Amino acid sequence: MATAYHNLSSYDASKMPDGKNMRVGIVVSEWNEDITFALRDGACKVLAENGVLAENILVDYVPGSFELIYGAQAMAEAHQLDAVIVIGCVVRGGTPHFEYVCSGVTQGIAHLNTLYGIPFIFGLLTTDDMQQAIDRAGGIHGNKGDEAAVTAIKMIDFSWRNKI
Repeated sequence: MATAYHNLSSYDASKMPDGKNMRVGIVVSEWNEDITFALRDGACKVLAENGVLAENILVDYVPGSFELIYGAQAMAEAHQLDAVIVIGCVVRGGTPHFEYVCSGVTQGIAHLNTLYGIPFIFGLLTTDDMQQAIDRAGGIHGNKGDEAAVTAIKMIDFSWRNKI
């Protein structure tokens, strides 16, 4: 959880599984691309730092955050992946649109986690203003993309250890 006391980019590398045999998809929303591309870069950096080979990191793009659901499903069906990270950023505005998009994406990604034998990692920033997004995309709170990559690696390891 992001707080003033926990930098999202901080993790204990000695407790990380080796990612050398992992294949990870990343679906990135082009909406608010200054934020989402920084999150993407953080995720790719952390995956590489933990042994995931560059050719095993597949990145693709969708226009907005709501489209992340379809993009993640399509990526999972088109490629043999061990996890899919979804990256987006929705900033609260003056209409209910924020709640509809955030709720829909949350429910959609949760549903994908129940349908497929791989984890779908929720990397959607839902912020009250653009400054909060900047703070979580490489700013004072680190990079939520880093956290998404750490979560993907740990969840892949978890799923490998708990296959039926």
